[in-house]
Amino acid sequence: MPGLCRVVSGINVFDPKFNIAAPGADQSNVTGLTEWYGKNKRLRNLVNLVIVGGFFDPSKSNDREEMAEIKKMHTLMEKYQLKGQMRWIAAQTDRYRNGELYRCIADTKGAFVQPAFYEAFGLTVIEAMNCGLPTFATIHGGPAEIIVDGVSGFHIDPYNGDDMGNKIAEFFEQCKEDPAYWNQMSASGLKRINEW
Repeated sequence: MPGLCRVVSGINVFDPKFNIAAPGADQSNVTGLTEWYGKNKRLRNLVNLVIVGGFFDPSKSNDREEMAEIKKMHTLMEKYQLKGQMRWIAAQTDRYRNGELYRCIADTKGAFVQPAFYEAFGLTVIEAMNCGLPTFATIHGGPAEIIVDGVSGFHIDPYNGDDMGNKIAEFFEQCKEDPAYWNQMSASGLKRINEW
């Protein structure tokens, strides 16, 4: 898998720049994350964005809302000129491949972001934390119970993209100043999952 992921559509995932992984689905507010990322120059200077999920081609979806989100994603990628800073990987049905994608991001000292407006349970949050990824997840729903804010991960409010982007940027700035901070958050996330 590392050979497959080394350079993905112009993004070298082993670049010293950190990476953010996010699940892609129409209800997951991934277009919101993409827009906040595109607008936040500070965040863009620190990290690349990797979206995993959905379809690239709107005609492959049978859902009108999903088709609209796919079109919106393409528009945002063009508007903010994200080529070279963002990679959109199609939905993965192989759970082992998903785990490998999470681990590749963890190997580069990246993070996982779950920006959904509401997430009932938060399986992707648990999977990411179990792979050692420091995790940012919505305060609306199950992830708010899974994560202890600032201890085992971070709560984000998907209705306030500016604050969300700044919170993620602050994390990566702190990791740059003190590389042990990433390891601390990774270990704390794993510990929290083991408590569950």
